[in-house]
Amino acid sequence: MAIALLDINDCNLQLWHDNTHLQSPGYALLVDKQYRFGNPARAAARLQPRDINTRFWWQLSTEALQPALGPARHTGDLVHAQLQELHREGGQPQEIVMAVSGSMQRDQLALLLGIVQACPFSAVGLVNRSVALGSLYGASGRLFHLEIQLHQAVISELAQRGEQLELLRTLPLPGVGLLQLQEKLVETIATAFIRQTRFDPRRKAVTEQQLYDTLPQALRALGRENETNIEVNGYRARINRDELLAAGQHLLASAQGAMGVLRPGDQVIADPVAGLLPGLAERLPGLVILEVGSIRTALERQLDRLVQREQALSFITALPSLASGTPPAETAPAASEPVAPPKPAATHLLQGHQAIGLASTGTTLGRGWDIHHTAAGWQLRGSGDPLLVNGAPAKTGQLLGGGDSIRIGDAPEIRLIEVKS
Repeated sequence: MAIALLDINDCNLQLWHDNTHLQSPGYALLVDKQYRFGNPARAAARLQPRDINTRFWWQLSTEALQPALGPARHTGDLVHAQLQELHREGGQPQEIVMAVSGSMQRDQLALLLGIVQACPFSAVGLVNRSVALGSLYGASGRLFHLEIQLHQAVISELAQRGEQLELLRTLPLPGVGLLQLQEKLVETIATAFIRQTRFDPRRKAVTEQQLYDTLPQALRALGRENETNIEVNGYRARINRDELLAAGQHLLASAQGAMGVLRPGDQVIADPVAGLLPGLAERLPGLVILEVGSIRTALERQLDRLVQREQALSFITALPSLASGTPPAETAPAASEPVAPPKPAATHLLQGHQAIGLASTGTTLGRGWDIHHTAAGWQLRGSGDPLLVNGAPAKTGQLLGGGDSIRIGDAPEIRLIEVKS
């Protein structure tokens, strides 16, 4: 049976096992003396706030749970219960490799491993998730990873020493977690509802929950367009992207303070949720938003180096860079397999005589198509009007690079180019 991969970030715990992919944010809901975790719990966060706990991963310990929440004695019990649920719903893997944040303290790591020993699976690998993600990129200069958790953000600084990518330091950024960011976004959107419709979605728990539920979709829409409509309980408000820029200012300032002045060659990679925050990518030079599956890719490619069956489990904080040199043996292509050459770099779209900068969070091409930055290059997304790349029919997921021409239906040709500063 395949080894399962578990990415532990309380914004969205992810488990991959065979063909199963589970996503479960770190929410615990008490219902009739039993717990529900993940998305069902999050969907009740505004409806039953006294029956919800979102701090059990962040405050993992054996101290008495305050306030109490059902039969759980402490946060460790809630972590144990969510791990068991993931194991059960993930096909009951026998072995799991875990990626955890560098913000988890030594005593918390020890407690986590103790909790795992009481679970019906074995932990055969433990790695710093920033190091695993950073190994996909390497570092000619400094490499930073911006991690968004529920109650804080975290900056991890990485550096390359020869072929190894190593963790240098981890800095928690308090007060700028996902929950705080959501509060600021919702406050701004609710103000727009009041101004435009005289309806305040926060006055009732049901409509406030609806507003929170629609927020991710609205932010994705604002990543493509300057304005979008948000509808709650039959009321509709028009939201402008610029109205929401202030919500990320504290996060931006905290991240910049932790990293200092970025120098040429420095790079910042960020969890996918950071890509939803309006204006962050434009105001943080060199930011690359990671794909949802990046951590899985990194763990799979480093698997032989992560598995520790015959020895005491150690927390891995250095890995070979996968961005240059020979890839790990388990993922290296056979000699007979053709290897696609890397795509030329691209920084802009050329439309007529106008060059439009590419955004790592996604750039709209129009008519249902856009391109996003991935570890492999610029990737085509969408399923709109017929699209040609270099005169040939294209499909979603295709990689693009400098020099490629794009034509959608009868629209004028677009060309990807590199503008060197």
